[in-house]
Amino acid sequence: MPAETLYEVIIEIQQIGNAVKVTAVDPETQIEVSIVGPPSAGEEMLKRTAIRKLGYVLNKRRTGGMASR
Repeated sequence: MPAETLYEVIIEIQQIGNAVKVTAVDPETQIEVSIVGPPSAGEEMLKRTAIRKLGYVLNKRRTGGMASR
């Protein structure tokens, strides 16, 4: 199964204590997801993880795997 392709994603990064919260938003659907990880993971890896999670959630919604809210 091909991976979800995202063309535009809004990313927000927040340092919270000794963790980093990364939020990824699809501007078209307004669906957002968040991940929390250690700063030592690196900003790029945390961004990629959040974007992959957003793609997963969007794909689930499109295929009926999750109820829409």
